[in-house]
Amino acid sequence: MDIQRDEHKRKGAFYIDRDGEWVAELSYVRTGDNMMVIDHTEVDEELREKGIGEDLVAAAVNFARENEMKIRPDCPFARKVIESTPEFKDVLA
Repeated sequence: MDIQRDEHKRKGAFYIDRDGEWVAELSYVRTGDNMMVIDHTEVDEELREKGIGEDLVAAAVNFARENEMKIRPDCPFARKVIESTPEFKDVLA
């Protein structure tokens, strides 16, 4: 499943689309040029327990690195994934 990104002004999302419907999503808000606040992660029930939520967080981390940004994970799921993955801590605000 391909993870895509959509962004309008300060709000954005990493998502997986199936037949025109988002079946997994991690939403964020940019606060300034170098900060991304992850506010929500949701995966359809049929796709849970397959690592898709973790893949969405990894996509956000990679995007933050590429754009020299830090992440403040307000979403409990994203916070848990980032804090429990040592190689992600470099982007943690």
